[in-house]
Amino acid sequence: MSNNSRGLVRSMAIIGSSQSLNIVISIVRVKALAIMLGPLGVGLLGIYSNLLDMVKTAAGLGIGKSGVRQIAVAKQDEQVLGRVRRVVLLAHIIQGSLAMGAVWLFRFQISEWLFGNNTYENEVGLIGIAILLTLLGTAHTAILQGMRRIDDLGRVTIYSALVGSIVGLAAIWFYGVIGLVWFVIAQPLAVVVIAFQYTSRLPQLKENILNFSAFWQEWKPMAKLGTAFMLGGLATTITLLLVRRSITQEIGLEAAGLFAAAWSISMIYVGLMLGAVSADYYPRLAEVITDRKVATKLMNDQLQLLVSIGGPILLLLIGTAPWIMTLLYSSEFRSGSELLQWMTAGNVFKLASWPLAFSIVAASRSKTFFLMELSFNIIFLIFIWLLLPSLGLKSTAIALLIGYLVYFVIVIILATSLQGFYWESLSLVLVSMHIILALILLGLTLIYPYVGAIISIFIFFLTGLFGLRVVLTKIGLKGQMANYFHKFFNFIRWPI
Repeated sequence: MSNNSRGLVRSMAIIGSSQSLNIVISIVRVKALAIMLGPLGVGLLGIYSNLLDMVKTAAGLGIGKSGVRQIAVAKQDEQVLGRVRRVVLLAHIIQGSLAMGAVWLFRFQISEWLFGNNTYENEVGLIGIAILLTLLGTAHTAILQGMRRIDDLGRVTIYSALVGSIVGLAAIWFYGVIGLVWFVIAQPLAVVVIAFQYTSRLPQLKENILNFSAFWQEWKPMAKLGTAFMLGGLATTITLLLVRRSITQEIGLEAAGLFAAAWSISMIYVGLMLGAVSADYYPRLAEVITDRKVATKLMNDQLQLLVSIGGPILLLLIGTAPWIMTLLYSSEFRSGSELLQWMTAGNVFKLASWPLAFSIVAASRSKTFFLMELSFNIIFLIFIWLLLPSLGLKSTAIALLIGYLVYFVIVIILATSLQGFYWESLSLVLVSMHIILALILLGLTLIYPYVGAIISIFIFFLTGLFGLRVVLTKIGLKGQMANYFHKFFNFIRWPI
Protein backbone atom coordinates (compact mmCIF):
# COMPACT_ATOMS: atom_id res chain seq x y z
CA MET A 1 0.00 0.00 0.00
CA SER A 2 1.44 3.37 -0.95
CA ASN A 3 0.47 6.87 0.15
CA ASN A 4 1.89 8.10 -3.13
CA SER A 5 -0.36 5.73 -5.03
CA ARG A 6 -3.41 6.75 -3.05
CA GLY A 7 -2.69 10.44 -3.63
CA LEU A 8 -2.05 9.89 -7.32
CA VAL A 9 -5.27 7.91 -7.73
CA ARG A 10 -7.26 10.61 -5.94
CA SER A 11 -5.83 13.30 -8.20
CA MET A 12 -6.39 11.17 -11.29
CA ALA A 13 -9.95 10.53 -10.15
CA ILE A 14 -10.71 14.23 -9.68
CA ILE A 15 -9.05 15.44 -12.86
CA GLY A 16 -10.08 12.31 -14.73
CA SER A 17 -13.73 12.80 -13.78
CA SER A 18 -13.67 16.43 -14.84
CA GLN A 19 -11.85 15.53 -18.04
CA SER A 20 -14.34 12.74 -18.70
CA LEU A 21 -17.20 15.20 -18.48
CA ASN A 22 -15.15 17.50 -20.68
CA ILE A 23 -14.85 14.67 -23.21
CA VAL A 24 -18.60 14.14 -23.19
CA ILE A 25 -19.08 17.84 -23.81
CA SER A 26 -16.40 17.76 -26.53
CA ILE A 27 -18.09 14.80 -28.20
CA VAL A 28 -21.40 16.64 -28.32
CA ARG A 29 -19.64 19.78 -29.54
CA VAL A 30 -17.72 17.98 -32.29
CA LYS A 31 -20.77 15.95 -33.32
CA ALA A 32 -22.83 19.12 -33.70
CA LEU A 33 -20.01 20.79 -35.61
CA ALA A 34 -19.62 17.81 -37.96
CA ILE A 35 -23.35 17.75 -38.69
CA MET A 36 -23.55 21.50 -39.28
CA LEU A 37 -20.36 21.99 -41.32
CA GLY A 38 -19.12 18.52 -42.42
CA PRO A 39 -15.48 17.52 -43.04
CA LEU A 40 -14.64 20.93 -44.53
CA GLY A 41 -15.64 22.72 -41.33
CA VAL A 42 -13.80 20.19 -39.14
CA GLY A 43 -10.69 20.61 -41.31
CA LEU A 44 -10.89 24.40 -41.08
CA LEU A 45 -11.33 24.24 -37.32
CA GLY A 46 -8.28 21.98 -37.09
CA ILE A 47 -6.15 24.55 -38.92
CA TYR A 48 -7.44 27.43 -36.75
CA SER A 49 -6.78 25.42 -33.60
CA ASN A 50 -3.33 24.44 -34.80
CA LEU A 51 -2.45 28.07 -35.52
CA LEU A 52 -3.69 29.01 -32.05
CA ASP A 53 -1.59 26.27 -30.44
CA MET A 54 1.53 27.22 -32.37
CA VAL A 55 1.46 30.94 -31.59
CA LYS A 56 0.37 30.63 -27.95
CA THR A 57 3.08 28.02 -27.38
CA ALA A 58 5.72 30.38 -28.79
CA ALA A 59 4.35 33.42 -27.00
CA GLY A 60 3.90 31.63 -23.69
CA LEU A 61 7.62 30.74 -23.47
CA GLY A 62 6.60 27.69 -21.44
CA ILE A 63 6.10 29.86 -18.35
CA GLY A 64 2.81 28.12 -17.63
CA LYS A 65 4.62 24.82 -16.99
CA SER A 66 7.80 26.24 -15.45
CA GLY A 67 5.60 28.48 -13.29
CA VAL A 68 3.85 25.40 -11.88
CA ARG A 69 7.24 24.09 -10.76
CA GLN A 70 8.30 27.44 -9.26
CA ILE A 71 5.02 27.81 -7.37
CA ALA A 72 5.26 24.23 -6.04
CA VAL A 73 8.82 24.84 -4.81
CA ALA A 74 8.01 28.28 -3.30
CA LYS A 75 4.94 27.20 -1.32
CA GLN A 76 6.81 27.35 1.99
CA ASP A 77 7.88 30.98 1.53
CA GLU A 78 4.84 33.25 1.42
CA GLN A 79 6.72 36.29 0.13
CA VAL A 80 8.41 34.42 -2.72
CA LEU A 81 5.17 32.60 -3.54
CA GLY A 82 3.28 35.88 -3.85
CA ARG A 83 5.93 37.29 -6.16
CA VAL A 84 6.02 34.18 -8.36
CA ARG A 85 2.24 34.14 -8.73
CA ARG A 86 2.16 37.80 -9.78
CA VAL A 87 5.01 37.29 -12.27
CA VAL A 88 3.26 34.30 -13.85
CA LEU A 89 0.10 36.35 -14.39
CA LEU A 90 1.81 39.53 -15.59
CA ALA A 91 4.14 37.66 -17.95
CA HIS A 92 1.22 36.00 -19.70
CA ILE A 93 -0.63 39.30 -20.07
CA ILE A 94 2.38 41.01 -21.68
CA GLN A 95 3.36 38.08 -23.91
CA GLY A 96 -0.24 37.41 -24.95
CA SER A 97 -0.82 41.04 -25.92
CA LEU A 98 2.30 41.07 -28.09
CA ALA A 99 1.25 37.82 -29.79
CA MET A 100 -2.26 39.13 -30.47
CA GLY A 101 -0.86 42.24 -32.12
CA ALA A 102 1.61 40.25 -34.24
CA VAL A 103 -1.05 37.84 -35.56
CA TRP A 104 -3.32 40.71 -36.58
CA LEU A 105 -0.44 42.55 -38.23
CA PHE A 106 0.63 39.54 -40.29
CA ARG A 107 -2.83 38.02 -40.87
CA PHE A 108 -2.58 38.36 -44.67
CA GLN A 109 0.76 36.54 -44.88
CA ILE A 110 -0.39 33.80 -42.49
CA SER A 111 -3.57 33.19 -44.50
CA GLU A 112 -1.58 32.98 -47.72
CA TRP A 113 0.82 30.46 -46.19
CA LEU A 114 -1.90 28.27 -44.67
CA PHE A 115 -4.48 28.29 -47.44
CA GLY A 116 -2.64 29.53 -50.50
CA ASN A 117 -4.96 32.59 -50.61
CA ASN A 118 -6.28 35.38 -48.37
CA THR A 119 -9.88 34.12 -48.14
CA TYR A 120 -9.61 33.66 -44.37
CA GLU A 121 -7.47 36.74 -43.68
CA ASN A 122 -9.76 38.37 -41.10
CA GLU A 123 -10.55 35.08 -39.34
CA VAL A 124 -6.83 34.40 -38.98
CA GLY A 125 -6.36 37.87 -37.50
CA LEU A 126 -9.10 37.32 -34.93
CA ILE A 127 -7.37 34.16 -33.72
CA GLY A 128 -5.03 36.61 -31.97
CA ILE A 129 -7.81 37.32 -29.44
CA ALA A 130 -8.03 33.60 -28.65
CA ILE A 131 -4.25 33.51 -28.16
CA LEU A 132 -4.32 36.29 -25.54
CA LEU A 133 -7.25 34.68 -23.74
CA THR A 134 -5.60 31.24 -23.82
CA LEU A 135 -2.43 32.60 -22.20
CA LEU A 136 -4.46 34.38 -19.52
CA GLY A 137 -6.27 31.12 -18.82
CA THR A 138 -2.92 29.28 -18.69
CA ALA A 139 -1.68 31.70 -16.03
CA HIS A 140 -4.70 31.13 -13.79
CA THR A 141 -4.69 27.33 -14.17
CA ALA A 142 -0.90 27.22 -13.57
CA ILE A 143 -1.44 29.00 -10.26
CA LEU A 144 -4.15 26.52 -9.25
CA GLN A 145 -2.00 23.56 -10.31
CA GLY A 146 1.13 24.80 -8.55
CA MET A 147 -0.90 25.32 -5.36
CA ARG A 148 -2.28 21.77 -5.88
CA ARG A 149 -5.88 23.01 -5.90
CA ILE A 150 -6.90 19.94 -7.83
CA ASP A 151 -10.61 20.21 -6.97
CA ASP A 152 -10.78 23.77 -8.28
CA LEU A 153 -8.83 22.81 -11.39
CA GLY A 154 -11.39 20.10 -12.10
CA ARG A 155 -14.29 22.55 -11.71
CA VAL A 156 -12.65 25.02 -14.09
CA THR A 157 -12.29 22.25 -16.68
CA ILE A 158 -15.96 21.27 -16.52
CA TYR A 159 -17.58 24.70 -16.30
CA SER A 160 -15.42 26.30 -18.99
CA ALA A 161 -15.99 23.41 -21.40
CA LEU A 162 -19.75 23.66 -20.92
CA VAL A 163 -19.99 27.44 -21.24
CA GLY A 164 -17.47 27.64 -24.08
CA SER A 165 -19.26 24.94 -26.06
CA ILE A 166 -22.69 26.56 -25.74
CA VAL A 167 -21.40 29.97 -26.83
CA GLY A 168 -19.23 28.53 -29.62
CA LEU A 169 -21.95 26.35 -31.12
CA ALA A 170 -24.39 29.26 -30.98
CA ALA A 171 -21.93 31.28 -33.08
CA ILE A 172 -21.75 28.50 -35.70
CA TRP A 173 -25.53 28.11 -35.67
CA PHE A 174 -26.04 31.79 -36.48
CA TYR A 175 -23.03 32.46 -38.72
CA GLY A 176 -22.04 29.10 -40.25
CA VAL A 177 -18.39 28.70 -41.27
CA ILE A 178 -17.71 32.36 -40.41
CA GLY A 179 -18.68 31.58 -36.80
CA LEU A 180 -15.83 29.07 -36.47
CA VAL A 181 -13.42 31.76 -35.32
CA TRP A 182 -15.82 32.76 -32.52
CA PHE A 183 -16.13 29.07 -31.68
CA VAL A 184 -12.34 29.06 -31.16
CA ILE A 185 -12.43 32.26 -29.07
CA ALA A 186 -15.31 31.15 -26.82
CA GLN A 187 -13.43 28.33 -25.06
CA PRO A 188 -10.42 30.28 -23.70
CA LEU A 189 -12.72 33.18 -22.79
CA ALA A 190 -14.76 30.82 -20.62
CA VAL A 191 -11.55 29.48 -18.99
CA VAL A 192 -10.36 32.99 -18.08
CA VAL A 193 -13.69 34.08 -16.59
CA ILE A 194 -14.23 30.88 -14.59
CA ALA A 195 -10.62 30.28 -13.49
CA PHE A 196 -10.43 33.84 -12.16
CA GLN A 197 -13.31 33.03 -9.80
CA TYR A 198 -11.11 30.39 -8.14
CA THR A 199 -7.71 32.09 -8.17
CA SER A 200 -9.29 35.17 -6.57
CA ARG A 201 -10.33 32.95 -3.63
CA LEU A 202 -6.78 31.81 -2.90
CA PRO A 203 -5.24 33.05 0.37
CA GLN A 204 -4.08 36.64 -0.01
CA LEU A 205 -0.32 36.82 0.28
CA LYS A 206 1.92 39.61 1.49
CA GLU A 207 2.02 42.50 -0.91
CA ASN A 208 5.44 43.38 -2.22
CA ILE A 209 6.53 45.88 -4.81
CA LEU A 210 7.03 44.22 -8.18
CA ASN A 211 9.38 46.56 -9.97
CA PHE A 212 11.21 45.66 -13.16
CA SER A 213 14.18 44.25 -11.28
CA ALA A 214 12.03 41.96 -9.13
CA PHE A 215 9.98 40.92 -12.18
CA TRP A 216 13.12 40.10 -14.15
CA GLN A 217 14.62 38.16 -11.25
CA GLU A 218 11.64 35.78 -11.17
CA TRP A 219 10.83 35.80 -14.87
CA LYS A 220 14.32 34.93 -16.12
CA PRO A 221 14.67 31.44 -14.53
CA MET A 222 11.05 30.61 -15.43
CA ALA A 223 11.65 31.68 -19.02
CA LYS A 224 14.92 29.73 -19.15
CA LEU A 225 13.25 26.48 -18.08
CA GLY A 226 10.05 27.36 -19.88
CA THR A 227 11.86 27.92 -23.18
CA ALA A 228 12.49 24.18 -23.34
CA PHE A 229 8.80 23.54 -22.87
CA MET A 230 8.03 26.19 -25.43
CA LEU A 231 10.44 24.86 -28.04
CA GLY A 232 9.29 21.28 -27.48
CA GLY A 233 5.63 22.26 -27.73
CA LEU A 234 6.34 24.58 -30.65
CA ALA A 235 8.08 21.80 -32.54
CA THR A 236 4.97 19.64 -32.12
CA THR A 237 2.48 22.33 -33.16
CA ILE A 238 4.58 23.45 -36.13
CA THR A 239 4.96 19.83 -37.21
CA LEU A 240 1.22 19.29 -36.96
CA LEU A 241 0.53 22.49 -38.85
CA LEU A 242 2.94 21.43 -41.60
CA VAL A 243 1.20 18.06 -41.81
CA ARG A 244 -2.24 19.66 -42.08
CA ARG A 245 -0.95 22.16 -44.64
CA SER A 246 0.50 19.33 -46.76
CA ILE A 247 -2.74 17.36 -46.57
CA THR A 248 -4.84 20.43 -47.45
CA GLN A 249 -2.73 21.47 -50.41
CA GLU A 250 -1.91 17.99 -51.79
CA ILE A 251 -5.09 16.01 -51.06
CA GLY A 252 -7.72 18.58 -50.08
CA LEU A 253 -9.46 20.25 -47.14
CA GLU A 254 -11.85 17.31 -46.67
CA ALA A 255 -8.88 14.95 -46.24
CA ALA A 256 -7.55 17.40 -43.65
CA GLY A 257 -10.95 17.07 -41.96
CA LEU A 258 -10.61 13.27 -41.78
CA PHE A 259 -7.14 13.64 -40.28
CA ALA A 260 -8.42 16.24 -37.80
CA ALA A 261 -11.29 13.97 -36.75
CA ALA A 262 -9.02 10.95 -36.15
CA TRP A 263 -6.45 13.11 -34.39
CA SER A 264 -9.10 14.69 -32.18
CA ILE A 265 -10.57 11.37 -30.99
CA SER A 266 -7.12 9.92 -30.39
CA MET A 267 -5.82 12.93 -28.50
CA ILE A 268 -8.97 13.64 -26.50
CA TYR A 269 -8.64 10.40 -24.58
CA VAL A 270 -4.87 10.58 -24.23
CA GLY A 271 -5.27 14.20 -23.14
CA LEU A 272 -7.69 13.02 -20.47
CA MET A 273 -5.15 10.60 -19.03
CA LEU A 274 -2.12 12.84 -19.33
CA GLY A 275 -4.04 15.82 -17.97
CA ALA A 276 -4.90 13.76 -14.92
CA VAL A 277 -1.22 12.85 -14.60
CA SER A 278 0.28 16.30 -14.98
CA ALA A 279 -2.14 18.07 -12.64
CA ASP A 280 -0.71 16.54 -9.45
CA TYR A 281 2.10 14.20 -10.49
CA TYR A 282 4.30 16.91 -12.01
CA PRO A 283 4.49 19.23 -8.95
CA ARG A 284 4.75 16.17 -6.69
CA LEU A 285 7.68 14.79 -8.74
CA ALA A 286 9.38 18.21 -8.86
CA GLU A 287 9.47 18.27 -5.04
CA VAL A 288 11.30 14.89 -4.75
CA ILE A 289 13.31 14.70 -8.00
CA THR A 290 16.67 15.13 -6.23
CA ASP A 291 16.05 11.92 -4.26
CA ARG A 292 16.43 9.33 -7.00
CA LYS A 293 15.08 6.44 -4.96
CA VAL A 294 11.89 8.27 -4.00
CA ALA A 295 11.49 9.73 -7.48
CA THR A 296 11.89 6.31 -9.14
CA LYS A 297 9.27 4.83 -6.84
CA LEU A 298 6.89 7.66 -7.68
CA MET A 299 7.57 7.22 -11.42
CA ASN A 300 6.85 3.48 -11.26
CA ASP A 301 3.69 4.08 -9.24
CA GLN A 302 2.40 6.59 -11.76
CA LEU A 303 3.39 4.41 -14.72
CA GLN A 304 1.57 1.40 -13.29
CA LEU A 305 -1.57 3.36 -12.47
CA LEU A 306 -1.64 5.18 -15.81
CA VAL A 307 -1.22 2.06 -17.95
CA SER A 308 -3.61 0.02 -15.78
CA ILE A 309 -6.37 2.60 -16.09
CA GLY A 310 -5.74 4.00 -19.57
CA GLY A 311 -4.33 1.05 -21.50
CA PRO A 312 -7.48 -1.11 -21.74
CA ILE A 313 -9.53 1.70 -23.27
CA LEU A 314 -6.86 2.31 -25.93
CA LEU A 315 -7.01 -1.39 -26.82
CA LEU A 316 -10.79 -1.18 -27.12
CA LEU A 317 -10.53 1.91 -29.33
CA ILE A 318 -8.24 0.14 -31.80
CA GLY A 319 -10.84 -2.55 -32.47
CA THR A 320 -13.94 -0.35 -32.46
CA ALA A 321 -12.51 2.67 -34.31
CA PRO A 322 -14.88 2.50 -37.36
CA TRP A 323 -17.96 2.59 -35.17
CA ILE A 324 -16.51 5.23 -32.82
CA MET A 325 -15.70 7.47 -35.77
CA THR A 326 -19.24 7.19 -37.12
CA LEU A 327 -20.80 7.67 -33.69
CA LEU A 328 -18.79 10.74 -32.74
CA TYR A 329 -18.86 12.38 -36.15
CA SER A 330 -20.94 10.93 -38.97
CA SER A 331 -20.79 8.27 -41.67
CA GLU A 332 -18.87 10.77 -43.83
CA PHE A 333 -15.90 10.31 -41.51
CA ARG A 334 -15.86 6.50 -41.42
CA SER A 335 -13.05 6.34 -43.99
CA GLY A 336 -10.81 8.02 -41.39
CA SER A 337 -11.13 5.10 -38.95
CA GLU A 338 -7.92 3.41 -40.16
CA LEU A 339 -6.04 6.59 -39.26
CA LEU A 340 -7.51 6.41 -35.77
CA GLN A 341 -6.41 2.78 -35.36
CA TRP A 342 -2.78 3.52 -36.23
CA MET A 343 -2.77 6.65 -34.05
CA THR A 344 -4.23 4.81 -31.08
CA ALA A 345 -1.59 2.09 -31.29
CA GLY A 346 1.01 4.85 -31.28
CA ASN A 347 -0.61 6.43 -28.23
CA VAL A 348 0.04 3.26 -26.22
CA PHE A 349 3.75 4.10 -26.51
CA LYS A 350 3.02 7.72 -25.61
CA LEU A 351 1.04 6.71 -22.54
CA ALA A 352 3.85 4.48 -21.32
CA SER A 353 6.58 7.07 -21.91
CA TRP A 354 4.92 10.09 -20.31
CA PRO A 355 5.55 9.38 -16.57
CA LEU A 356 9.23 8.90 -17.39
CA ALA A 357 9.42 11.99 -19.60
CA PHE A 358 8.20 14.12 -16.70
CA SER A 359 11.38 13.26 -14.79
CA ILE A 360 13.41 15.18 -17.37
CA VAL A 361 11.13 18.18 -16.92
CA ALA A 362 11.06 18.00 -13.12
CA ALA A 363 14.87 17.91 -13.04
CA SER A 364 15.00 21.15 -15.09
CA ARG A 365 16.98 19.47 -17.89
CA SER A 366 15.63 21.93 -20.40
CA LYS A 367 17.97 21.22 -23.34
CA THR A 368 17.50 17.47 -22.98
CA PHE A 369 13.74 17.86 -22.89
CA PHE A 370 13.75 19.98 -26.03
CA LEU A 371 15.95 17.53 -27.95
CA MET A 372 13.75 14.66 -26.76
CA GLU A 373 10.59 16.35 -28.08
CA LEU A 374 12.32 17.45 -31.27
CA SER A 375 13.38 13.89 -32.07
CA PHE A 376 9.77 12.74 -32.22
CA ASN A 377 8.72 15.56 -34.53
CA ILE A 378 11.64 15.06 -36.91
CA ILE A 379 10.92 11.34 -37.21
CA PHE A 380 7.19 12.04 -37.64
CA LEU A 381 7.79 14.51 -40.48
CA ILE A 382 10.45 12.41 -42.22
CA PHE A 383 8.20 9.37 -42.47
CA ILE A 384 5.26 11.46 -43.70
CA TRP A 385 7.37 12.94 -46.47
CA LEU A 386 8.65 9.46 -47.36
CA LEU A 387 5.26 7.72 -47.27
CA LEU A 388 2.77 10.40 -48.37
CA PRO A 389 3.33 9.98 -52.14
CA SER A 390 2.68 6.21 -52.00
CA LEU A 391 0.28 5.76 -49.07
CA GLY A 392 -1.61 9.04 -49.11
CA LEU A 393 -3.45 10.10 -45.96
CA LYS A 394 -2.69 6.83 -44.15
CA SER A 395 0.99 7.80 -44.07
CA THR A 396 0.30 10.40 -41.38
CA ALA A 397 -0.97 7.83 -38.89
CA ILE A 398 1.75 5.26 -39.66
CA ALA A 399 4.38 7.96 -39.19
CA LEU A 400 2.83 8.86 -35.83
CA LEU A 401 3.14 5.27 -34.61
CA ILE A 402 6.76 5.05 -35.69
CA GLY A 403 7.51 8.42 -34.09
CA TYR A 404 6.06 7.45 -30.72
CA LEU A 405 7.87 4.09 -30.79
CA VAL A 406 11.24 5.82 -31.23
CA TYR A 407 10.24 8.47 -28.65
CA PHE A 408 9.44 5.72 -26.14
CA VAL A 409 12.91 4.18 -26.55
CA ILE A 410 14.63 7.58 -26.23
CA VAL A 411 12.70 8.45 -23.05
CA ILE A 412 13.63 5.13 -21.43
CA ILE A 413 17.32 5.67 -22.22
CA LEU A 414 17.32 9.23 -20.87
CA ALA A 415 15.31 8.47 -17.72
CA THR A 416 17.59 5.52 -16.95
CA SER A 417 20.91 7.24 -17.62
CA LEU A 418 20.14 10.72 -16.26
CA GLN A 419 17.64 10.11 -13.44
CA GLY A 420 18.59 6.60 -12.36
CA PHE A 421 15.19 5.15 -13.24
CA TYR A 422 14.81 1.39 -13.03
CA TRP A 423 11.88 -0.80 -13.95
CA GLU A 424 9.83 -2.51 -11.29
CA SER A 425 8.67 -5.92 -12.52
CA LEU A 426 5.00 -4.87 -12.50
CA SER A 427 5.76 -1.80 -14.63
CA LEU A 428 7.59 -3.93 -17.18
CA VAL A 429 4.77 -6.50 -17.33
CA LEU A 430 2.04 -3.90 -17.76
CA VAL A 431 3.84 -1.90 -20.45
CA SER A 432 4.98 -4.95 -22.42
CA MET A 433 1.54 -6.56 -22.28
CA HIS A 434 -0.29 -3.49 -23.58
CA ILE A 435 2.23 -2.78 -26.35
CA ILE A 436 2.11 -6.38 -27.64
CA LEU A 437 -1.69 -6.51 -27.50
CA ALA A 438 -2.01 -3.14 -29.24
CA LEU A 439 0.17 -4.21 -32.18
CA ILE A 440 -1.60 -7.57 -32.51
CA LEU A 441 -5.03 -5.92 -32.44
CA LEU A 442 -3.93 -3.32 -34.99
CA GLY A 443 -2.85 -5.97 -37.48
CA LEU A 444 -5.97 -8.06 -36.85
CA THR A 445 -8.51 -5.24 -37.19
CA LEU A 446 -6.95 -3.97 -40.42
CA ILE A 447 -7.46 -7.39 -42.01
CA TYR A 448 -10.60 -8.64 -40.24
CA PRO A 449 -12.46 -5.59 -38.83
CA TYR A 450 -15.38 -7.44 -37.22
CA VAL A 451 -13.20 -10.16 -35.69
CA GLY A 452 -10.82 -7.50 -34.38
CA ALA A 453 -13.71 -5.56 -32.82
CA ILE A 454 -15.01 -8.63 -30.96
CA ILE A 455 -11.55 -9.62 -29.72
CA SER A 456 -10.77 -6.04 -28.66
CA ILE A 457 -13.90 -6.01 -26.46
CA PHE A 458 -12.83 -9.32 -24.89
CA ILE A 459 -9.27 -8.03 -24.29
CA PHE A 460 -10.65 -4.78 -22.87
CA PHE A 461 -12.47 -6.68 -20.13
CA LEU A 462 -9.48 -8.92 -19.35
CA THR A 463 -6.91 -6.10 -19.20
CA GLY A 464 -9.40 -3.88 -17.40
CA LEU A 465 -9.86 -6.55 -14.76
CA PHE A 466 -6.11 -6.92 -14.38
CA GLY A 467 -5.71 -3.14 -14.17
CA LEU A 468 -8.44 -2.85 -11.53
CA ARG A 469 -6.66 -5.44 -9.43
CA VAL A 470 -3.39 -3.52 -9.74
CA VAL A 471 -5.02 -0.26 -8.65
CA LEU A 472 -6.81 -1.84 -5.68
CA THR A 473 -3.62 -3.57 -4.57
CA LYS A 474 -1.59 -0.37 -4.72
CA ILE A 475 -4.01 1.98 -2.96
CA GLY A 476 -5.11 -0.48 -0.27
CA LEU A 477 -8.80 0.31 -0.63
CA LYS A 478 -10.80 -0.03 2.58
CA GLY A 479 -14.48 -0.03 3.48
CA GLN A 480 -17.62 -1.54 2.02
CA MET A 481 -16.62 -0.97 -1.61
CA ALA A 482 -13.32 -2.73 -0.96
CA ASN A 483 -15.17 -5.71 0.47
CA TYR A 484 -17.26 -6.01 -2.69
CA PHE A 485 -14.13 -6.01 -4.85
CA HIS A 486 -12.35 -8.48 -2.60
CA LYS A 487 -15.34 -10.84 -2.74
CA PHE A 488 -15.46 -10.55 -6.52
CA PHE A 489 -11.79 -11.39 -6.96
CA ASN A 490 -12.09 -14.24 -4.50
CA PHE A 491 -15.06 -15.54 -6.48
CA ILE A 492 -13.05 -15.65 -9.70
CA ARG A 493 -10.22 -17.31 -7.77
CA TRP A 494 -7.84 -14.39 -8.14
CA PRO A 495 -7.58 -12.97 -4.61
CA ILE A 496 -6.04 -9.57 -3.95
